[in-house]
Amino acid sequence: MDQNFFKPEMLKNSAFLSGLPAPQLDWLIKNGKSISLEAGQILIEENVPQEAFYIITDGEFEIIRKAEEKEVVLAVQGSGQILGEMSAIVDVPPTATVRAFRPSKVLKINREIFNQLLLNNPSAGMSLLRTAMLRLRNTEVMLNQREKLASLGTLAAGLAHELNNPAAAARRSSGQLRHTINDWLNSRLGMDALNLDPRLNDITMTRLRSDIVRHDHHGLGIDPMTRSDRESEVENWLEEHGMDDAWEYAPILVTFDWTPALLEDWCSEFEAAQIPVILRWLATGYIVHSLVDEILHSTERISEIVTAVKSYAYLDEAPKKEIDIHDGLESTLVILKHKLKQGITLQRDYDLNLPRIEAYGSELNQVWTNLIDNAIDATDGAGLLCLRTYQQDDQVVVDIGDNGPGIPPSVEQHIFEPFFTTKGPSKGNGLGLHVSYNIIQKHRGKIVVKSQPGDTHFIVSLPIK
Repeated sequence: MDQNFFKPEMLKNSAFLSGLPAPQLDWLIKNGKSISLEAGQILIEENVPQEAFYIITDGEFEIIRKAEEKEVVLAVQGSGQILGEMSAIVDVPPTATVRAFRPSKVLKINREIFNQLLLNNPSAGMSLLRTAMLRLRNTEVMLNQREKLASLGTLAAGLAHELNNPAAAARRSSGQLRHTINDWLNSRLGMDALNLDPRLNDITMTRLRSDIVRHDHHGLGIDPMTRSDRESEVENWLEEHGMDDAWEYAPILVTFDWTPALLEDWCSEFEAAQIPVILRWLATGYIVHSLVDEILHSTERISEIVTAVKSYAYLDEAPKKEIDIHDGLESTLVILKHKLKQGITLQRDYDLNLPRIEAYGSELNQVWTNLIDNAIDATDGAGLLCLRTYQQDDQVVVDIGDNGPGIPPSVEQHIFEPFFTTKGPSKGNGLGLHVSYNIIQKHRGKIVVKSQPGDTHFIVSLPIK
């Protein structure tokens, strides 16, 4: 080793070594190894066992961890900082990669020398402990924040999908409505040209109004096969009575409960030449009403989703308040509807007499999101999801169950640990349940898991006050 490469004063910048006397620093340099790295070169690789730790004497290093197949820079360490200390202490593979940010130099200390250093210098051990705890705390805070952002991205994608359907339907219906109203006005001109007897004109108008009112309250309750047969029959009847575009009007007439027999009876008062004109005006009026109805339902669906999002996030409300636990569960189900539609069978068993609880509503909704999302994933999106609520003494209990393969006992004891995950790459970073556990602890509640093949339950108990 080049003895001029390292000098004791170069290591005095390290908080870890600042309390060491000069002879100890000389001994450390003598037993260390100098290493130079170019920019981009890896010093420590995630999950690859290490036999040493390092002291940075010059340059900068990025601390990187992979999360969902992406690199996350946890920190940048400079001169005087130490690297790889946790692996050297507990002999476990490092949980992050260390890469030179620019040309840099380090002093490498093997494990045996490292252990002697700690045994002979208690101050170095305390400094090392403080450094390790600070890094763990900063890492967890950063990855917790990333977990929240990842969840937000997933929810945003689902909401975009859910909002797109009713928005597209409303746009499509409004475009059709514009053309249909023009057709209706033109067909009305045709009606006026018939110079119908006032009584017959009133009969036609009355029929349109009464059918629309009846349709609003009841609709057509027949199965698809019967409906298809009836549409064919009505189309044939219309063609026999001079309507060359019968295929266009037959479906809407069937929707409003018309049959060939009813058409024959009602049209008996009109002349043959009048029937196509009258029925075209009547059917077009039905279409106008149906399109308005579709727009109304689509906008109501959009409003429902927006209301659910506002409830989910507790926008414009104090973070801590008395809440109905069912509101949070239902808002979460709306947010995750795009995943439920894959094939999930949902069962609710709510105690509707539950008291309201004092809680941070938006944080609890993050718990419900994590637990329900995990249950959906456990069944590959095609199983049974059970939501049950009940009161037990002064606690409100939420039981979220699924019929997935279950959690093995060897895994169950670790599921609330940070970074522990059984999901494949890009599907999770092991923080969802850890975050949920911390939120429940913040509410002075508890969360337990009971699992066997085909029957897994996460049971959350929360104090009413």
